[in-house]
Amino acid sequence: MTKHKLSIREEAARCLLCEEAPCTRACGNGDPARAIRAIRFDNAKNIGKWIKGCSDADLDCAGQACIHYDRPIRIRELLRTAECTPAATGTLPSLGISFCGIKCENPFFLASSAICTNYDMVARAFDMGWAGVFYKTICKQDIREVSPRFDSIREGTSFAGFRNMEQLSENPYEMDFEILRRLKQNYPSKVVVASIMGEHEEEWIELAKMAEEAGCDAVELNFSCPQMRLAGMGSDVGQDSELVTFYTAYVKRSVSIPVIPKMTPNITQINQPAMGAYFADADAISAINTIKSVTMSPEAKVSDKWTVSGYSGRSVKPIALRFILEMAKNPILNGMSGRDNGGTPGNDAEKPKANKMQFSGIGGIETWHDALEFIQIGCRNVQVCTAVMQYGYRIIDDLILGLQTYMLERGIGNLEEIVGELLPSFALPSDLDRDTMVYPTIDREKCTGCGRCFLSCRDGGHQAVTFDAETRQPRIAGTKCVGCHLCRLVCPTGAIGVAKRIAKR
Repeated sequence: MTKHKLSIREEAARCLLCEEAPCTRACGNGDPARAIRAIRFDNAKNIGKWIKGCSDADLDCAGQACIHYDRPIRIRELLRTAECTPAATGTLPSLGISFCGIKCENPFFLASSAICTNYDMVARAFDMGWAGVFYKTICKQDIREVSPRFDSIREGTSFAGFRNMEQLSENPYEMDFEILRRLKQNYPSKVVVASIMGEHEEEWIELAKMAEEAGCDAVELNFSCPQMRLAGMGSDVGQDSELVTFYTAYVKRSVSIPVIPKMTPNITQINQPAMGAYFADADAISAINTIKSVTMSPEAKVSDKWTVSGYSGRSVKPIALRFILEMAKNPILNGMSGRDNGGTPGNDAEKPKANKMQFSGIGGIETWHDALEFIQIGCRNVQVCTAVMQYGYRIIDDLILGLQTYMLERGIGNLEEIVGELLPSFALPSDLDRDTMVYPTIDREKCTGCGRCFLSCRDGGHQAVTFDAETRQPRIAGTKCVGCHLCRLVCPTGAIGVAKRIAKR
C-alpha cells in the first residue's frame, strides 16, 4: 500500500458495525457490512465471499446509505483495496479439539459473565456456532448489583479497556441449574460448564454436585472474582494457595466430571495457586479473570462514589498471555512431577505424568488472531466476554473462519498441532541474544514525512533519526542507532520496517 492509498484497518475501525446495516440494505448485491466486519476482525482475505456480485455502483449506493455520525465510510474504496489480498482456496479444516476429555466442535467458548445469564442467551449463542459456555457463576448468596456498573476506556468507537463491578448470577441457584440442564438436554453436542462459588467447603461441594446432576460437562471453580462483597470469596481464595488446594480437592473428590479452577491475575506469582490446583488433581485451569483497577469517569459513579473493580478488554491481553505462559512453562504443570491420590505431591518428583495440565485462556480476545496466540502458548480453548458485550455473538463467524483460513494457508489439518507450538520460542531475559541487532529501514513510498519517528527518537530514544524540514525526509544515522525500534512502533503509516539481523559493531 502506498501513501496515497486508503488504510483499510483505519477505515474499517471507523465503521459502527450496525445491526441491520443500512449499507447492505442499499446495496443491490452482496453484503458490504459483513465484508467490513470481516476486515475489522482480521479476516480481510475472505471479504470476496460477501462482495463477489457487487458492482462499483452497488458499493457507491452502500456508501451513500452509511449512517456514520461523522462522515460516511468510504465503502467502495475500502472494499476494493482490501480485495487485493484474497485468501487461499481449499477445504477448510475442522476446528474440533478435546478439552479435559470432552469433545469440542471448536475452541471458542463464552466466558462466565453477563453474556450468559439465561437459557435464551446461551441457546442463541449455540445456534450461531459457539462451542460451549462457562455459565455465569452460580452461588447461594444474595447478589445485589449496583447501578451503573460498567465503565470503559475508549479508542474511537471501541473499548480499549472495560471495567465492570458486576458480581455473580442474580438468579436463584436452583433456577440456574435447571437452565444448564435444559441447555445440555437440547444441545447435547455443545459443552456446558457450570461456574460456581461457595462460601465454605459444604457449599462448594453442594453446588458441584448439583452441576453434575444437571448434566454439566464440567465445573469451573471461581477463585478469582475481584469484587465480592463478602470476605473469603472470589479473588480472596485465588490469592491463597492452600485454599485453592483445599476447595479444589473437596470438589474433585465429590464429583466425577472435570474440575477447572479459575485463577486470579491479582497476584504476583500465579504458579503458586496453580500448583495448588494441580496437587489437588484439577483437570484444567482457566485464566485470567479481570484485573483490579480504577477508572474515574463521572458517569461511572455509584451515588457519587467510585470503587475498585475488574478490568478487561483488549488492553489486558498481554497480561493474560503472560500468566498463561508462566503456567505453561512450569515443569510441574507440564507433567514433570508425580502426584498421589491424596492431593499432595508424590515422591517420584521426576516421573512424568501421563497428562499435562490443560488451560483455558481468557483476556482481551476479539479476533481469531488473539485466540491463536493463546492456543500457540498452550491453551486448548479460549473464553470470550468483553468482545461479545461490544459486538454481539456474531463475532463467532470471523473467529471460526479466520482460524480455519490460517490453518488452511499453513497446511495444518488438526488444531492439536498448534497447541503450545510457540512455547520453545520464549526465553528468560538473561538468555536472550545480546550480541546482534536489527536496524530499522524506511520505505520512502509509504513515508508521508510526518516526522513522528524523529520526535520520538529525539525525545525518547537515542537521537538517531534526523529530519529535513524542507524535504520532510527522516533519515536514520547508523552510528547512533541502537536498534530499539521505537521509531518503527510510532510510525503511523507502517513505513518503517526491519533489516537483517547483524553482529553488533
